[in-house]
Amino acid sequence: QVQLVESGGGSVQAGGSLRLSCAASGRCFSIYPMGWFRQAPGKEREFAAGITWNSGRTYHSDSVKGRFTISRVNAQKTVYLQMNSLKPEDTAVYYCATSRVPYYSGTLSAALFDAWGQGTQVTVSS
Repeated sequence: QVQLVESGGGSVQAGGSLRLSCAASGRCFSIYPMGWFRQAPGKEREFAAGITWNSGRTYHSDSVKGRFTISRVNAQKTVYLQMNSLKPEDTAVYYCATSRVPYYSGTLSAALFDAWGQGTQVTVSS
């Protein structure tokens, strides 16, 4: 069983930055891909970013590409989402996610992930 705890959310003005963190516990962290999803009110959950177990491959959705960066530190069992140039449309609950596919190094997609944290709210005002 894996536990994921997100932190770092908050309120920021447009153009600002936030860094989300996700601490994992309960199983070996370093061999599984990790991801960040987000869900805005009234919208479906969106796969925003993903990273393979060894950071060899990353994915960023078109809506965040060039502004957000996913990274991980396996020794700390933590995955990060650096969010720059935030826009009001980035307002959402952000969820950390993991997969049960060890040593996965292929194309990252939403279907790969099957466990999520409780989420952290990000609010961007104009």
